[in-house]
Amino acid sequence: MDEPHVLLTNDDGIDSVGFRALYDALSAFTEVTAVAPKGDQSAVGRAMSREVDVEEHDLGYAIHGTPADCTVVGLEALCPDVDMVIAGCNRGANLGAYVLGRSGTVSAAVEAAFFDVPAIAVSLYVPGADGEWQHAADETHHYRNAAEATRYLVDHAVGAGVFEQADYLNVNVPIHEPGDDLAPIEITEPSTLYDMRAERDGDRIGLTDNVWARMREGTLPDPQGTDRRAIVEGRVSVSPLTAPHTSEHHEALDALAETYH
Repeated sequence: MDEPHVLLTNDDGIDSVGFRALYDALSAFTEVTAVAPKGDQSAVGRAMSREVDVEEHDLGYAIHGTPADCTVVGLEALCPDVDMVIAGCNRGANLGAYVLGRSGTVSAAVEAAFFDVPAIAVSLYVPGADGEWQHAADETHHYRNAAEATRYLVDHAVGAGVFEQADYLNVNVPIHEPGDDLAPIEITEPSTLYDMRAERDGDRIGLTDNVWARMREGTLPDPQGTDRRAIVEGRVSVSPLTAPHTSEHHEALDALAETYH
């Protein structure tokens, strides 16, 4: 793609380190318009507002709304001529099929797919115990794998015909430390492992995603070719995905419909 125009959004907020890392990397060879949430909008899924306030920002526009809001207002009102939407880089991985609908980062890319605009969601896997990851990856150099993989995909994916089959790419990358080699890319599928737990303590019930603990312990059963297996082994996971829900002919439902009175 020759000098593409990219809409860059995220869910951590326009002033986050990961957002700046991608903005700087993409600005080196593309026109970038930032349309991102004013503050943290993590894990809001495809929540949509009826109206949002817009502020001018040094990088573009800060939106008082969700990532999906940002995609819609960007493509409809602020920069309708963009060639691609990039969402990220999120601090925290978005891995597994069950996470796709929860993630604000991924949801911004899904929203773009309904506009027939190619999109890439980019997230950083930060190992660590509960809470520790939120205080890690606080320098732009930690996002070098994200920056380089995203640059490569923006530059080559459209011309290679990737988006003739995929609506969007869900990309997860390892953290980069000084002296590390760049992580290689692996094409993956979202893991289907689901391990949510709920434990009651009196009037409160705690919800825990036990997958993260299993990732730290190295006890995941995810096979080769899945996004989580790639990321725990130090590779960039790229999952080509489609946005619309599919519908298939279902004989059992046909029979129920025929007997309904």
